Amino acid sequence: MSIKLDILQIQEFLPHRYPFLLLDKVIECEPGVRLLGVKNVTYNEPFFQGHFPHMPIMPGVLILESLAQATGLLASETAPDVLGKGMTYYLVGIDKARFKRPVVPGDQLMLEAKFLKSKRNIWSFECRAEVDNEFVASANIMCAAAVD
Repeated sequence: MSIKLDILQIQEFLPHRYPFLLLDKVIECEPGVRLLGVKNVTYNEPFFQGHFPHMPIMPGVLILESLAQATGLLASETAPDVLGKGMTYYLVGIDKARFKRPVVPGDQLMLEAKFLKSKRNIWSFECRAEVDNEFVASANIMCAAAVD
C-alpha cells in the first residue's frame, strides 16, 4: 500500500514549522519499507542570505535534516501506535554521510528513506538525496522516539 501526503498531512506528523519544515510532500510511502519525499528549494529560503550570498547553496546539514524528517514520517507511518501523538522523534545518529554536488535555488530535492531496523527504541534508516536523478547526498540515520 503506497501512501501520499501533502504539506498539511505532513504537519500533522512532524512538529517542525517554517522555516524548519524541510519536506514539502510525500509522493510515495510504503510503511516499513521506504518513503520518497520532495523538498522544493527556492531562493526565498532564509539560509541563502548567508550561505553563500555570492553563490547560494543549501547547507549539507539541512539536506541531512530533510532526510531525517523523511525518516520521521516513515517511522510514524510504519508504527503509528508507537510513534503517534504525544511522541517526539529525535535524531540520535548520522553515519556514513556523503555529499556529491551542491543543491541550489530552483532544485527539487528528492528524499528517499529506507527502513533498515528497529531495536528497542532506536530506528535505523538508509537515506539518499537526489536532484534530477543525480546523487546529492546519502547517510545512515538513527532516530529515537520519546514521550513528550
